[in-house]
Parts: sequence; C-alpha cells; structure tokens
Amino acid sequence: MMAVSSSCKESSKMGIDNGKYVRYTPEQVEALERLYHDCPKPSSLRRQQLIRECPILSNIEPKQIKVWFQNRRCREKQRKEASRLQAVNRKLTAMNKLLMEENDRLQKQVSQLVYENSYFRQHTQNATLASTDNSCESVVTSGQHHLAPQEPPRDASPAGLVSIAEETLTEFLSKATGTAVEWVQMPGMKPGPDSIGITAISHGCTGVASRACGLVGLEPTRVAEILKDRPSWYRDCRAVDVLNVMSTGNGGTIELLYMQLYAPTTLAPARDFWILRYTSVMEDGSLVVCERSLNNTQNGPSMPPVQHFVRAELLPSGYLIRPCEGGGSIIHIVDHMDLEPWSVPEVLRPLYESSTLLAQRTTLAALRQLRQISQEISQPNVTGWGRRPAALRALGQRLSRGFNEAVNGFTDEGWSMIEGDGMDDVTVHVNSSPGKLMGTILTYANGFPSMSNAVLCAKASMLLQNVPPAILLRFLREHRSEWADSGIDAYSVAAVKAGPCSVPVSRVGCFGGQVILPLAHTIENEEFMEVIRLENMTQYRDDVVMPSDIFLLQVCSGVDENAVGTCAELVFAPIDSSFCDDAPLLPSGFRIIPLDSKADASSPNRTLDLASTLEVGAAGHRISGEHSKNPGSGKSVMTIAFQFAFEMHHQDSVAAMARQYVRSIIASVQRVALALSPSHLGLNAAPLRPPPGTPEAQTLARWICQSYRFFLGVELLKPAAEESDSLLKTLWHHSDAVMCCSLKALPVFTFANQAGLDMLETTLVALQDITLEKVFNDDGRKTLFAELPQIMQQGFGCLQGGICMSSMGRPISYERAVAWKTMNDEEDAHCLCFMFINWSFV
Repeated sequence: MMAVSSSCKESSKMGIDNGKYVRYTPEQVEALERLYHDCPKPSSLRRQQLIRECPILSNIEPKQIKVWFQNRRCREKQRKEASRLQAVNRKLTAMNKLLMEENDRLQKQVSQLVYENSYFRQHTQNATLASTDNSCESVVTSGQHHLAPQEPPRDASPAGLVSIAEETLTEFLSKATGTAVEWVQMPGMKPGPDSIGITAISHGCTGVASRACGLVGLEPTRVAEILKDRPSWYRDCRAVDVLNVMSTGNGGTIELLYMQLYAPTTLAPARDFWILRYTSVMEDGSLVVCERSLNNTQNGPSMPPVQHFVRAELLPSGYLIRPCEGGGSIIHIVDHMDLEPWSVPEVLRPLYESSTLLAQRTTLAALRQLRQISQEISQPNVTGWGRRPAALRALGQRLSRGFNEAVNGFTDEGWSMIEGDGMDDVTVHVNSSPGKLMGTILTYANGFPSMSNAVLCAKASMLLQNVPPAILLRFLREHRSEWADSGIDAYSVAAVKAGPCSVPVSRVGCFGGQVILPLAHTIENEEFMEVIRLENMTQYRDDVVMPSDIFLLQVCSGVDENAVGTCAELVFAPIDSSFCDDAPLLPSGFRIIPLDSKADASSPNRTLDLASTLEVGAAGHRISGEHSKNPGSGKSVMTIAFQFAFEMHHQDSVAAMARQYVRSIIASVQRVALALSPSHLGLNAAPLRPPPGTPEAQTLARWICQSYRFFLGVELLKPAAEESDSLLKTLWHHSDAVMCCSLKALPVFTFANQAGLDMLETTLVALQDITLEKVFNDDGRKTLFAELPQIMQQGFGCLQGGICMSSMGRPISYERAVAWKTMNDEEDAHCLCFMFINWSFV
C-alpha cells in the first residue's frame, strides 16, 4: 500500500510539470475514462491519436495525459487492493470465529474424556479389589445401558414425526458443535484463509462420519436450497424423491424422502435410504436442515425394500447455516452413515468403512459446490468456448451421471444383461428403451436422426496393488494411444451420427496427434473439463478412408496425489465439432477408488513417462524424505465402462467387439500399472539415488551446459558435476525450469528437466506434442519473436518476466527467462534452450 501511495505522489509531482498543472473539466475526464476502460495503458501514439480525435483535449500536452493515466491506474490498483483486503479480513474474522468455536468444542471433549477416564479407572480399581463381588458386573452393565438407552416406539402420526424431528435436531447439533462424536482432523486438510474449511472425520463411532465448517459467499436460504438439491452436487446420488411434506407448529418443515445412491463399482450393489428431513430456523436466526433414516424401531412410516438396492442408514446428519456479518454464511456440515459393508465382498469393505472417502465424495463436495456457485455469481464471466460456468457444470454432471448409469445398469432404466462368451471378466448390458435413446441419441449437428437404435455397455472391475490412483489416471489421460484403439474411437463418433456405420476392426497404432484443449476447472483444480481433439484419425465408411479430426468431451478429477481418499475419474464422450449444449453424450471411462484411507506415499512430481529414453531416477521423479517409506503400498479398485451406440441387428458383432476392446484395455492397464508400481520402479532400493541416464540424454545435458558457458560466460551448474551422468542428474534436479525446443518451422519441445515438466504439467512423452508458441501468451510470443533473430545471431538472449501457460491451461508467472542456442560437438545448432527463473502458478 505504501509503495502504491508513494507512486501516486510521484506521479502527481510529475503532473505539475514546472507549474503547468492542468485541472481537467468533467468532459475531459469523461473522454479519458472512456479510453481508460478500453485501454488502461495506451501507447504514446494512442495518446496523440486521442488528442487529435477529441478537441476538448487539445489544450493538454501528451505528457500530462500520460501522468493522468498513471494516476488512474494507481487509484484503480489501490481500490482493488482495498477491496481484496476487506474480503480477506471478513474471511479471517469468520474463520477466527469458527476456530474459537472449534477450540471450545475440543475443550469440552477433553473435559469429557478426562471425566470418563477417571470414572473407568475408579471402577477398574474397585473391580480389582473386589474381584469376587458380583456388584461390579452390575455396575458395568448399568453403564452400558446408560450409553445405549432403549427408545420407546413412536407412532407415525404428525406428533410422532415432530418428536423424531426434534430429537434428530438435537443429535445433529451435538455432532456439529458438540462432543457426541470424537472428531479428528482429516489428513492433509489445514485451516486457513484460502482453505476450503475445517474438515474432520470420525474416530471410533458407528458407521462412517465426516464434518466440515466453512465460509461461503451465499445467503443462508440460498445455501439451504442448493444443499437440498442433492443430485445437483452429489455425483453418487441417483435420485431424491419427496414423498410427503408437512409443516410444524414452530414454522419448520418435515419431509419424507426416498434417496438412491449409485454403486461406485460393478462389484457392489447400490444403496437406498428412507429419510426424514427437518428444516427449521433457530432462535439466533440460524437455519438448520437435519436428516435421519426412519426404521422399524421408531415405529414410523415404512418404505418396503427395493430390488437391487441395499437399504443403508443415515444417522442424524445435516447442515447448520448461520448468517455472517458482511454477507455470506458460515456453514457446518455433518454426514453420518452406516452403509452396511457386510453386503459387499470383504476386499471392497474399506469403500464403505472409510470416513475419509465419505468426506471427499460427500462433505467436501457440498462445500466445493457452494464455493463454485458463489464465485460464478460474483464473477459472471463467459468462459470455455463461449459458455457460462453453469452450462459447463451441467455438462460435467451429465457426463458423470451417464457413466454412473452405465456402471450400475439398472433394469428400471431399460438395461438387460446379455449372455456371455464363457468368461465372466467383462459384463455386457444392452439398452434399447425409447427413454435411453431419446436422452442420448436424439439428433446431431446436421439435424438428422441417428441410425443407431440401441446402446451397449461393456464393463469390468479390477483390483490394483501398489499403484497410486492419481498417477495411473494421469497416464491414461496423457497417453491415450497406449490403451485406446483409433478404430473404436472413430466408430463411437460415427455411430451417433446419421448414416449407417459398420463394426470396426481393431487397428491399434492408427492414432494421430492428441491435443488437449482446456475448457474449465473448479476453484481448487480438483476437477477440470477439456476437449480432446484426435487429429487426422482414419475413419472407414463404405471401405473408403476418410481422415478427419475426432472430438471428445472429457472430465478428469482426482489427479492430486496429496489428496487423501480421493477417487480418480476420467470420463469422456464423443461430441460433434459444433459442440451444442444439448449434444448427445454417451460417456465411457475409468474410475479408480483407493481401498484404504492411508495417503499415497508417492511423490507428487513423479514423471509419467514409460517410453522415453531418458531414464533419470526411478521414474524421473524426485524422492522426498517424507515419501520414502513404503511408497504406494495400497490397494485400489478400478472400474472400466465403455458405451457404444449400435443398430440392433449388429448386436452380436458389437458385443464381441466391445468385450475384446475392454479386455485389451484391461491388459494395457495391467501393463501400465506394473510399470508405475513402486516395486517395479525400484523405489524401495537403497541408497535412494537415480541411476545414470542413456548416452543420448547424457550427451544432451553436456551440450546444454557447454553452450550456456560459451555464450553467457558463466556455469549453469555447480562445478562439482563434471561427469556426464552427474551433469544429467544435476540438470534434472535444477530448481529452475530448463527445457529445449527444436529448430523447426514449428518448434516443439524435445526435453525438459523435472522443474520444466512440473511447470508445463506434462510428461517427457507428452512434452513432444507441445509447441513453443502454445506456452507463451500474446505478449510473450511478440517479445520472443522480436528477440529470436538476435538470439540466433549472438547465441543468447534474456526475456523479461511475464505469463505463460501450462499444458492444462493454468497461467504461470516467471521472473525472467534466458534463452540460448545449444551447440553439438560439430558446433552446429542442435536446439534452442530456455530457462524460466522463479516461476510459480498464478
């Protein structure tokens, strides 16, 4: 703030200009303001043009107009900074209030634990002294009855439902702000002004439970409206039906709900709930929405079992929403469920016994949805190919819902299983119901109906060992050609267009280039949407080769290896180049869920390169001390589902093709998982140091360092690194981003060290698909192209700091960049090398 103020003062002094200070008229200010909104920093030519075009500015010198724009930018910067500081102050005040409440709750919990400890210690001593006395047994028994009292049955009348609702409210508040559940901080979640909130998971209670407290910029009524619409933000929720609504005497509302949840994998049945929801306003103005399951012991209204669903129990849960000073709301969320883990195979029970998984998929999902909507309201910008954020969220929801429907294959949606081929590894379902066809394959860009009249889904699940889900998913995303078949992709696109399409023959290796076009991402980048363009794909129609581009709409989530209990998903669907909002979507993809709540011990910077000749380190990644213990020692379950539109008379051939395709994907995933597993990569070996790279990589490292020393006169690396393998290791772990690009008409990157790969968010293989011009923004490209002739002539050049873009579309700031020619042993230019200094994500 002081620097800004002093700058304004200096600019004001310049504006005097030896006594020639000009007081601007309102008309002159209005003309200058119009130009400022169009161009806050006009060039000298633009300022002179303004004087010529506006006669009212003719008496003002260009230098004085320059000073006016300096002062105007200064005031704008001060205003934005003041507004930002006010927002941060409001958030810190609300967060401080939350932390004080959490501290009070923890103090109460400590006091209760101390009391219980002394109580049980006293009775243990009494039992030891009088072991023959049966009275101790009666003491323990009475204590147990006190901890779990038997509730008298209630009737299903309105008065009985009100009684259940009031008791649910009391139990929910005791969990949200009291000590009814022993909460422990969720691993990896730390409170702060930029955090999503305070997140905790249960310890030692019935079922699984999670709790979160946070600040959102929405009013309480709007928050309650969003949270009640569970299918809009909870991806696992299939449907919520409100079967009855009644009002209470205190102005509250009681609703009877039936809710269904998708099964996360093909190996487990789906869950459903019979719920009472109670909404009321407390005396302090807080809005409460609490829920619980209705069961036979309460003698309330019942819901008969539903085929193919396991009835789970929702223990008292809900939302406490309090208005916040200055706008917004402080919200407490509690999710507490008993998901009946006995109904699934033992290996899958951690899915239903993990509070961490519940927190990630349910509790934090609610907070993220609220924050996303709040940001969209405050910044209603049009992004992602001219689409508003709400439209993109709807597309992501459609992709996720379509994938869940394919994985579950409910009969009430028209799915039916077809007979297998003698092997039970891949399950095939067919859906020819009109509802499915109208919802998926209505019309396409040309307006003609599709020839396909049914949908087939081939799906399978597999158990993975010692492979972090985030690493595997990132590889599947970035290296599609390693597992996908170009003929199948071409068929998937053609099958939803007008005109007949023959069943493809496997043509692995026919891939063109894969270009990832960023579309949108959430606030915390835990999920992002993108369009995948597969260039020059070979389509076969009527035995005629038709090369063209194929487009896929794709949603990717769970790529952060540091996030605990996160489900990794990659879901995509073929789209037309017109990309209409109501375009038919037939999603396919992968879902990987960890089967334990332990954090993956792998490095977040592991390189996902399997094919590169540069073998630096175990897999080209850095190994930190905290991650060196038992890396990747966890299990996860992977679910694969692929959907195909087809004509009914081709069912047998399409089913055979789909089975073969999914089996080939399973084999590819197993091969990739084996290569990515820590045991294969040798991370458990000692000492933990990277092995030497290939001769080609060592030679390139030597050329880079020699050329830097020749042109700039200083050493790039420390003198200790003299041998080729030492040079390569030191260059690989250099703190600044070093990367090389080819000297072609369209330069592409050919090498980057670990910092360079982290900066571009890519791998050594995918790096070769990134062109130099895609990294820089418009200003950076202009500067680079202006300096390039000089760089090639004198051998090096320095670029001022600026903004560039990663392969995922994230902006990156850098302090400065150095470019130099890399010469080979014959002193010919081999490539152009860049080093980005002090870079960081914006």
